[in-house]
Amino acid sequence: MKASQAGLHAAEYWSRREDGRADCRLCPHHCAIPEGKAGLCKVRGVRGGELKALGYGLLSSAHIDPVEKKPLYHFFPGASIFSIGGWGCNFGCTFCQNWPISQKFADSDERYLPADMVAKVRASGCKLIAYTYNEPLVGFEFVRDCCRLIKQAGFRNVLVTNGYIEEAPAAELLPFVAALNVDLKSMEDEFYRRQCGGRLAPVLDFCRQAVKAGCHVELTNLVIPTLNDRPDLFERLARWIHDELGRNVPLHLSAYRPEFKATLPATPPETLTAASRICREKLQYVYVGNVWTPEGQDTCCPECGSVLVSRRGYTARRPGLRDGHCRQCGRAADIVED
Repeated sequence: MKASQAGLHAAEYWSRREDGRADCRLCPHHCAIPEGKAGLCKVRGVRGGELKALGYGLLSSAHIDPVEKKPLYHFFPGASIFSIGGWGCNFGCTFCQNWPISQKFADSDERYLPADMVAKVRASGCKLIAYTYNEPLVGFEFVRDCCRLIKQAGFRNVLVTNGYIEEAPAAELLPFVAALNVDLKSMEDEFYRRQCGGRLAPVLDFCRQAVKAGCHVELTNLVIPTLNDRPDLFERLARWIHDELGRNVPLHLSAYRPEFKATLPATPPETLTAASRICREKLQYVYVGNVWTPEGQDTCCPECGSVLVSRRGYTARRPGLRDGHCRQCGRAADIVED
């Protein structure tokens, strides 16, 4: 049955302001939300004087994907991952590739419980579940409750996220999360403000927090012509990852295509090739996505150069791995497997 206002799930990380509005503290926007309205994310709203998680248990999509599609290249390569999405996002990226679900909220008569997600993962035959497609962190309460039960059941949780969340809720969620892919959209705060409606610093803080929490972290930079494709930005990006997270953290340089409000031409493959060469001066693992290029697909051993994991599209083979090490030289492969 469709939830009534009284039956909506309570939101957390908020307080009531003197003027009666809810002061939401889940993400750095700190939306002040009046009765009957929702925050920028569209899925946290005030009903009956209380902040509610309007999207709790609502799914926009559910699929089985290759884990490489998230993209995660160093976490169970070649595995399938059960993937679910909700509604809403706390960014309004002009170039959003999932805007039909991230930029709206659609209520439904069908709401799921976290226990339902455990059953769905088990029925899928997958060992992994991803919270993806829209921004999962705006559905914090449902994602956290699912992650807790999923982990207890012996499966692994994965977040595909923009990383725009406050430290306290992130600290509550991350112990249940095995792996993340974080969109690091630019190393310029101005880009975040103009193109996304957010700020850079909280995303960097979250990346550090996730690594410190022991999660497997990979990063994606969507490369957009004229907006974030300068060589100096790739140099800054690679240097920051190297200095703050570690040179073994994988970076995915992904090709943009015109979507939503963006009309710029698609990213030329040669831009990604040049960017990957810049980033490899500091980082061990740099990949190119959304287009095929001769380099930037396979995972190679930094010690001897042997191909550890070969990829064609989303199909992955592991010819050079043995017991988590390079078959040729014995170096640890920096890859999470069973």
